[in-house]
Amino acid sequence: MSIDRRKIVTLGGIDRREFLTWSGGLVSAAFLAACDSRGPKAADRLLNYAERKNRGLERALFRHTSMDKVQRGAYDAGNKLPSYFVSDTVPAWDESARGKWALEVSGLVANPVRLSLEDLQRLPRVSNRVNHYCVEGWTAVETWTGVPFTELAKLVRVAPDAHYVDFQSFDDDYHESWDIESAMHAQTVVAYGLDGKMLEPAHGAPARVYSPVKLGYKNTKYLTKIVFMPEMNGGYWSDQGYEWYGGV
Repeated sequence: MSIDRRKIVTLGGIDRREFLTWSGGLVSAAFLAACDSRGPKAADRLLNYAERKNRGLERALFRHTSMDKVQRGAYDAGNKLPSYFVSDTVPAWDESARGKWALEVSGLVANPVRLSLEDLQRLPRVSNRVNHYCVEGWTAVETWTGVPFTELAKLVRVAPDAHYVDFQSFDDDYHESWDIESAMHAQTVVAYGLDGKMLEPAHGAPARVYSPVKLGYKNTKYLTKIVFMPEMNGGYWSDQGYEWYGGV
């Protein structure tokens, strides 16, 4: 299944992805010149500059009120949804070794909390049937049930100077940070259910973040902490060269 191109912002006939590729290409040319003439340190500076420019472009193009819509006739992936994790084996919370699982929500907030799975289930819930976009190019349809992220933000009373959110996990310390605008999108949830059932370890149990406005690798599974921050702090894949913003 391909991405619904009706969802992509257009600028003078150039779609959002083409625009970012084109604009990034200008900096790439400068990068190659730097490699040839001034050495790797100059190239590093240009790469950092390119990343900052791309982040700015993506944030400017991100449609904060746009809603992901599944194409008519699309089938749910069900148990065919691929499972990804960075640990050697499927991460599973061992209560006998770690105690009862809880999600800590902290950082630049007035009311930090620790929420058990039962606490999460008592909060307002939604079920969103949306697309899952993988960086590898495939798309899947799933229904995610959980707490709207905006409800968590309301509960902890986020400070005005919180501009980023870090999602941390027990999957070998995997984490990814987001811009707060994406986190506060209407379809972003802290999910504990998938396709009408509780999440299983293969897909991020006990809870994970999910939003169709981010590529799959940005949607941290096996959550343990959500931290509101004044500055971004990268992520597992972002620190290895993947695009930090990871927007769709």
